[in-house]
Amino acid sequence: MRKLFSILAVASFATLFIVACSKSAKEVPQADIPQDVLNQIAALGFSSDNVVASDGGYVVEGDIFLSPSDLTNKKVTNSLLIAKEEQYRTTNLVTGLPRTITVSISGRNITQLLIDGVNAAVGRYNAENLGLTFQYIGTNGGGDINLSVVNTGQYIASAGFPSGGDPYNTIKYARTYTSGYSLNFVTTVIAHEMGHCIGFRHTDYMNRSYSCGGSAVNEGDGGVGAILIPGTPSTPDAASWMLACLSATTNRPFNTNDKTALNYLY
Repeated sequence: MRKLFSILAVASFATLFIVACSKSAKEVPQADIPQDVLNQIAALGFSSDNVVASDGGYVVEGDIFLSPSDLTNKKVTNSLLIAKEEQYRTTNLVTGLPRTITVSISGRNITQLLIDGVNAAVGRYNAENLGLTFQYIGTNGGGDINLSVVNTGQYIASAGFPSGGDPYNTIKYARTYTSGYSLNFVTTVIAHEMGHCIGFRHTDYMNRSYSCGGSAVNEGDGGVGAILIPGTPSTPDAASWMLACLSATTNRPFNTNDKTALNYLY
């Protein structure tokens, strides 16, 4: 049976595998999370099971990062679109098109594989001739989206949703996955997180078991919306780059439906 990894989404937010500098200092097990926090998470429509406190916030459902302000300031709605595995977006998008979004890397243990993965992910987006152009600017940080290499044992990567017309500015990427994996895997992970940064929800947000297995889990509206992108299918899409989980051998370049979604928004 293949091993599945959960791809994170943050809540301002989007996550693949969120990380912290010190697991003992910043990652707190479920039992130590206050009940009022769990209640706030549930009120937003997210599952309150297997919550991890990390990096000043909370990771829920294996791949969604919520900051403390997300728990208290997000408007809770019940306007979910319950359907199959179409592409979905948040209410927040990047504005001011056409626009160039710079992408950088920072942190220790930056490998050539990671650099190649960022460049390949940037290339995947730019090949679509969108109103957004991505530009890799190096390993000294400072990009509109900065990929930060971090230490964690629980996640691959994390990111967030746009705010104020700007992309979410940080992708946290676990050091463990900077070597020993294929370029296609790393590229797929990074492209997925970049998707969150510009406003894409998981393709299977309404039923994570489609790509993750196990029991059906609906990620919920989360206060950021789950809006169907017109022109995407009402049947399962097994190859979408925004599915919640993937295996260690997965490669998900943009398929026809992904391209429809990208071109509709940008």
